[in-house]
Amino acid sequence: MLPPFTNVPMLDFSQSEHANAMEAALRAVRSELGRDWPLIVGGRSFETGEWITSVNPASPDMVVGRVAKARPEDAVRAIEEASRSGSDWRRMDAASRARILLKAATIIRRRAFEFSAWLTYEVSKTWPEAWAEVAEVIDFLEFYAREMMRLDGAHPTTPFPGEENCVYYIPLGVGAVISPWNFPLAIMGGMTVAAAVSGNTVIVKPASQAPVIAAKFMEVLASASMPAGVVNFLPGSGAQIGDILVDHPGIRFVAFTGSKDVGVRIFQRAAVVHPGQMWLKRTILEMGGKDAIVVDETADLDSAVEGIVASAFGYQGQKCSACSRLIVVDEVYDELLERVVGRAAQLRVGDPSDRATNLGAVIDRAAMEKIQSYIALAPSEGRIVLGGGPVPDTGYFVPPTIVADVASGARLAQEEIFGPVLAVVRARDFAHALEIANGTEYGLTGAVYSQDRQRLEIARREFHVGNLYFNRKCTGALVDVQPFGGFNMSGTDSKAGGRDYLQLFMQAKSVSERF
Repeated sequence: MLPPFTNVPMLDFSQSEHANAMEAALRAVRSELGRDWPLIVGGRSFETGEWITSVNPASPDMVVGRVAKARPEDAVRAIEEASRSGSDWRRMDAASRARILLKAATIIRRRAFEFSAWLTYEVSKTWPEAWAEVAEVIDFLEFYAREMMRLDGAHPTTPFPGEENCVYYIPLGVGAVISPWNFPLAIMGGMTVAAAVSGNTVIVKPASQAPVIAAKFMEVLASASMPAGVVNFLPGSGAQIGDILVDHPGIRFVAFTGSKDVGVRIFQRAAVVHPGQMWLKRTILEMGGKDAIVVDETADLDSAVEGIVASAFGYQGQKCSACSRLIVVDEVYDELLERVVGRAAQLRVGDPSDRATNLGAVIDRAAMEKIQSYIALAPSEGRIVLGGGPVPDTGYFVPPTIVADVASGARLAQEEIFGPVLAVVRARDFAHALEIANGTEYGLTGAVYSQDRQRLEIARREFHVGNLYFNRKCTGALVDVQPFGGFNMSGTDSKAGGRDYLQLFMQAKSVSERF
């Protein structure tokens, strides 16, 4: 019998044993940088003559690795191979599929510092952020394995005289997983194994900014005895390979995490029924947010300051759950603003391989320039109270930036910046603050700092987000503790890491026999 699921704990890197292990992993991984990684389709590895080059955002001259770039014909072939592999895989009993995930979790657990180091180099995660992501992918593997065992077999129905009636969950078929660069191990791995353990076969198209960590994950699945063709590795252009995967009549579902614009485009394309297509495609979409923390005059301001700074600037603000709006009631606005600015000013921007670094680089030049364009807009929409701090000469670095006195309808308060920029909005009172918080097209995460029970209960009912937190930060959802997914233009509220997530990759079949 398996022990109950428990989350992997965070590490205290001030302890020498953990710091030494991370330093050793960084040295070891650095010696492996620059390798070439092939496509993997139907269990066969091959190159295409074209490459996606992954670089270290904190040091763009450092090549993390090259990954073969898929061509349109490779995408079609991957769908065909996944379809051929499907019949044997879905007939494998659920416990056997689940044990592959448990083995993969064990492998990553043993190599957790190594995978953390890969995340530091490829996507500029600091030590705690990298460890948290490795912990999350282990949690996904462990939790989804147990969930598939729970969901296996016949489910009870109301008895009816003279008949046996039951409901089974069966897989959908061949699916595409289109994963983001900001959590290239946890989100990519979580979506992939959720689909696979449910009995589906999968084509994984990782983000072009972070394909090497996905290649390393494929190595883990192979070591865990994942059968050939069940998970196929197909890095390539989103506009080219992604469209083929979404449009192809052989694809049954698309699981995507990324920007609103791309998610909406996938939703529209997947709705088209192509010749030869026998189903309506299912889309499982997580598309970002414009998340807010609300603080009222009863709040514990010491706790609020720490939660705000962690939520706004953790991983350079490049989380869909990041706090990009701080909404403060008038009575404590000035005091809280001063304290948040003071705390954020202490953050150190630099190379994330250095343990003392709090913020690494943003993912690439395009992201840096986009964020800088919003900062350039700030003087016309508010008052910059923190920004322009020192950053390294090389790499895609943006210092933490706080813009005060932003109107609720301003671009800084409405558009997803996806960087270390915090817009601070003044509210007349708590009711006004909640109105502002709900005043965007998104609905992913939010938080309220208040000691007023009545106000917390009002927010519980009326703050319209998929993940709502009271008196804590709005980032850092844990698997099966805070199932994750949002409302409105934040996606389909998929609740990754929740107890109904696997059912999104399955369909229910009712069987009745009369005797």
